[in-house]
Amino acid sequence: MRVLFAGSPAIAVPSLEVLCSIKEIELVGVLTNPDSAKGRSSALIPTEIGEAAQKLGISSVFKPEKLDSAAREQITAFNFNLLISFAYVRLFGPKFLALFPLGGINIHPSLLPKYRGPSPIQAAILNRDIVTGITIQYLAKEMDCGDILASEQLQLTGMETAGSLSGIVSQRAAFLLPEALKKIVEGGKGRAQDESKASYCSLISRDDGLIDWKKNALEIEAKIRAFTPWPLCRTIHNRRELFILKADIFDGDYFSEAGGKEIIPGQVLGMDKQNGILIQTGDGILSVTELQYQAKKALFWRDFLNGARDFTGSVLG
Repeated sequence: MRVLFAGSPAIAVPSLEVLCSIKEIELVGVLTNPDSAKGRSSALIPTEIGEAAQKLGISSVFKPEKLDSAAREQITAFNFNLLISFAYVRLFGPKFLALFPLGGINIHPSLLPKYRGPSPIQAAILNRDIVTGITIQYLAKEMDCGDILASEQLQLTGMETAGSLSGIVSQRAAFLLPEALKKIVEGGKGRAQDESKASYCSLISRDDGLIDWKKNALEIEAKIRAFTPWPLCRTIHNRRELFILKADIFDGDYFSEAGGKEIIPGQVLGMDKQNGILIQTGDGILSVTELQYQAKKALFWRDFLNGARDFTGSVLG
């Protein structure tokens, strides 16, 4: 079975690697995003999948700007049987999928039909789910709607960030992939998704990282984890952009020294020796342990306060 693997970020690398070890699979080529300019030198750097393909000795690496007729013509020449996709950002149209006699499968980091769309890992953290998972499903005309070949549940502790959960998903997806491929080789069919249980997540932008201190502490804490390592959650202090990198819910006793004055969301209440900087939210108190001004290095809360003497009592946002 001649396979084309499509993907770009690091989360897909273990799945690419495991394909090289499956005897029934001939990993003929890789489809990934074009190289992008990074750093001060603006040197063109390949995607993580592009770099992995080079290390694995895969000579046929396709990096089209669009999946147009020129790209299809290039792909056709290799007589692929199956397309395997994981975190490849472009949608596959019917003309492209028609190039693969066995169709295509997609690895999606949620328990479909829950969280169809581009940000299922962040969605699970934002909603404080206790369970998420991985689904391998056939590619279909509608996004993430194809029949399910394999799935696996993942328990969540409530401490995961998008970065740490992506790492777990990355490894478990590679473990699950051979099971789905075995079904295809044996001519097995997938099971249809329950449309009545479908939910969707949306593309995340940098603006989504702005903290609304009127939200409750649970929501803000989950958002900080969901948006780590990107786009990071941020607020404003003295006209400077300030990233809140690590935080927790403060459940201790705090006695205000405001002298009867009204405490408002975003107000820095003070500090707790064990829990860090205390910030009032719309409901509850957030304890922050790591912060970073824009273009400065990340600091532990004690070090941060040493350099920001006016921080306590200020109102963020």
